[in-house]
Amino acid sequence: MLHVRAVSPASLRPEVVSRLVSARGVANIVVQPAAARRPDGDAISFDVHDDDANPVLGELRELGLDRDGAITIIHLDAALSASASRRDRRVLRPEGAPVWELVAARIESGADYAPSFYLLLVLAGLIGAVGILTNSSILVVGAMVVGPEYAAIIATAYGMTRRDRHAVTAGVAALSAGLGMAIATTFLFGLVIRASGVTPEPFLGGVRPVATFINSPDVFSVIVAVLAGVVGVVSLTEAKASTLIGVFISVTTIPAAASIGISVAYSLWHDAAGSVLQLLLNVVVLVAVGYAGLTLQRKIWRRS
Repeated sequence: MLHVRAVSPASLRPEVVSRLVSARGVANIVVQPAAARRPDGDAISFDVHDDDANPVLGELRELGLDRDGAITIIHLDAALSASASRRDRRVLRPEGAPVWELVAARIESGADYAPSFYLLLVLAGLIGAVGILTNSSILVVGAMVVGPEYAAIIATAYGMTRRDRHAVTAGVAALSAGLGMAIATTFLFGLVIRASGVTPEPFLGGVRPVATFINSPDVFSVIVAVLAGVVGVVSLTEAKASTLIGVFISVTTIPAAASIGISVAYSLWHDAAGSVLQLLLNVVVLVAVGYAGLTLQRKIWRRS
């Protein structure tokens, strides 16, 4: 259930209310003439079921309320309503359609490339670097969770679906800069560790199972990236944050960036080349799957 608050110009109020009254899934309509300020207008609020929200919000945008007024959407965790309860008992309802305004808000909020975005990438790269040097898969998984790069990846894919050149450019630039900073930092970290003489003996002796997994992309790397991309799109559109964490743990982006820096620091050129390929493969596949998944979901839900 969603709670929607809208500010409408007085001239549009009768049409807005008329459409809300006749719309499916809308309840608890409240109209307060001339109650809104900045922007000035009539305050209109109502509740709407998630799976009925897209056409209702589409009508409000068609009337220009997003341009001449304002529309605010709040997700309700619970609604105590006898009419709503009867409605839910009357029909067995499948999982509702994504509310695309909320999907866009989630993606765009992650596309705020503040300094913390780049700091987290650098810190994740350092954690991954330690994991590679010590052959600790736990630390590598931790680096995957810390890294925020998927936010930029899905924002780039979403920008492609909207043909928004600015969003695509900003996402690619943030990814390039952030991963570049992570690679440079782990390279310097690797030089310091190498010069200090505290490199773990197994790593120096060529026993590097974690690094070998990262810098050896194969067909299974593509399969995992595709599956993770699909899970990521579904998690975002269905607002399942716990599932989205699984995407972070599945994709080898930050570990590959860390492996590039460490490999170059230790002059392991073959490993560095494999890590570059792994990083590019994961980023490209995730963007492509994100674009295809968002586009396909819109088409499927529009038809159903």
